Amino acid sequence: MVRRWLRRIAFTLLGFFALVGLYVATACALVFWPANPEPPQSTKAEVQAWVLSNGVHTDYVFPIRTATIDWLQLFPLKDFKAPPPDAEFIAIGWGDREFYLNTPTWADLTAARAFGALVGGNRALMHVSYLRRNQLGQGAYALPLTQAQYAQLADYVRAALPSGRATPIAGAHYDNQDAFYEAEGGYNLFETCNTWTGRGLRRAGVTASRWTPFDFTVTWHLKPARP
Repeated sequence: MVRRWLRRIAFTLLGFFALVGLYVATACALVFWPANPEPPQSTKAEVQAWVLSNGVHTDYVFPIRTATIDWLQLFPLKDFKAPPPDAEFIAIGWGDREFYLNTPTWADLTAARAFGALVGGNRALMHVSYLRRNQLGQGAYALPLTQAQYAQLADYVRAALPSGRATPIAGAHYDNQDAFYEAEGGYNLFETCNTWTGRGLRRAGVTASRWTPFDFTVTWHLKPARP
């Protein structure tokens, strides 16, 4: 009886690690088969944006105002405690509601919270921060865009908001320069913060992996660059 249970446990663990290995291997393999591998040679960068990675999570970073969009109209300063008056950029990310609201630092991360995010079932939120230029350093990857590509990315972000409107979560902040908003969709093992970022890049015609569950799968085809 004991041997039978030990055998079952061993096979269960073996199956679990095999699935994890397949998940990671698939994500890594698809990096080498990117979407939009050869952008048109005539493409000229008209908007300088970035992807910002903290080693786990990725955000878009856009200029606050361009001819394409003024993000202040969508995410007004009244939703934030005290954003820097000299902010030049806006960082926008998508992620698991419970994880976002209850894990302001990595020290707040628990196994139960991480497991809950991967299993899924929680709705998503959008996290928005207004940033100074000197806050974009290590972890920034250049994202040169045409006006048309930028317009596509802006539309993609707006489409992640219910009815295209930004509804702030009252009292939800990490610091003075950020705010959380209701978002469409739900987080799970196959729909992560990074798959959301990567999907937007592909739709805008940027060279990106076909599946981006990890931060490095988003940034692999981008070049590190300090703003």
